[in-house]
Amino acid sequence: MQPPPWNATRSAYPPTGIERELWLLHLEDSELDHELTLAHLARGGLRARVRRIDSEAEFLGALDERDWDAIISDYNLPGFSGLVALDLLKASGRDLPFVLVSGEIGEDTAVEAMRNGASDYLLKNNLSRLVPALLHAVEATEMRRARERADRELDASKQRLRELAQHLQNSIEQERVAIAREIHDDVGGSLTALKFDLAWIARHSDSEVVLARVNSALETVTLAIDSSKRIMHNLRPAILEQGLAAALHWLASRFEKRTGIECEIRLPREAPALPTGVPLVAYRTAQEALTNITKHAQASRVQLDLSLAGGVLSLEISDNGRGLGADDLAKARSFGIRGLHERAGTVGGWVELSSGAGGTTMILSVPLSPLGAVGIPSVPVHDADDPSQWGSL
Repeated sequence: MQPPPWNATRSAYPPTGIERELWLLHLEDSELDHELTLAHLARGGLRARVRRIDSEAEFLGALDERDWDAIISDYNLPGFSGLVALDLLKASGRDLPFVLVSGEIGEDTAVEAMRNGASDYLLKNNLSRLVPALLHAVEATEMRRARERADRELDASKQRLRELAQHLQNSIEQERVAIAREIHDDVGGSLTALKFDLAWIARHSDSEVVLARVNSALETVTLAIDSSKRIMHNLRPAILEQGLAAALHWLASRFEKRTGIECEIRLPREAPALPTGVPLVAYRTAQEALTNITKHAQASRVQLDLSLAGGVLSLEISDNGRGLGADDLAKARSFGIRGLHERAGTVGGWVELSSGAGGTTMILSVPLSPLGAVGIPSVPVHDADDPSQWGSL
């Protein structure tokens, strides 16, 4: 006569740490050993619904029936074993406590089972540990699941923050572009027209007083045009339209001319067509690094390297200055460095900063998708002004 597939344990003993009723799967070919297990579960004060199975086919079918709280498995079954059941459980992707029980398990076998993912192992002649071992395994599994859920929620929250940061950065850049365009079209056009009018007055006047005032006004207009160019460039480096290489050459050349600090730039022969946003992130990173070097480093030499290896674009800026101390890196209001980290994250990249007595090195790394390669000119751009501005005024 076939035994009923389900057994429930009830007990008048004090309740265990887990008050709910547990659903247990019991791999056992002996009905007497199954009854002994039920007795120990009841004696331990555990409320449980237990289903006994004794074959691989039943085991695989039972796994799909419901969400089990734990599995108790005999080591030896006819044509089947507890270690095979453990492997099948792992292959199914389910995270369930697995307690191995045997009358003849050796220490080496038990250790191997634990390494493969078993929660615990017991001897059939010492089942007094069954309930504590089972409860410990269930609690450990639930804690692990809770940590995994918390990690997933944290990852999702970080992803939402990255998306928000990217959206805000894109909004800022769009606003910068709009303002730069207005300066170009309105302010630039007006200043250019004014300069032409002043030049016309100078050509058609013989009065020295008028010429002096006109020349003074022309100087003022020229300064205003230069300021407009600088503001436009700070808002949106339009030279990026000529490519990251050209922009970095121009930035390094201008930095060297303005500060007198030797700046060496090295580029690969070929680089991929960069995804949208990456050139601007790389440019802003180099710009921020060079600004910090000007303000704090007291360096005499700067090296800027752009490279591509293993599908990762790397931009390295290093100097031979005084370096950064731990206090400098830990400043509560060091928003420049934090901003670089956030900006790099918007394109899936990251920034590494290292510093010592020999200087400081900042590395921007951005993984790229294979979009094909384009050539990078090996000759530096020597234009004194940004060639993407509105022309020589």
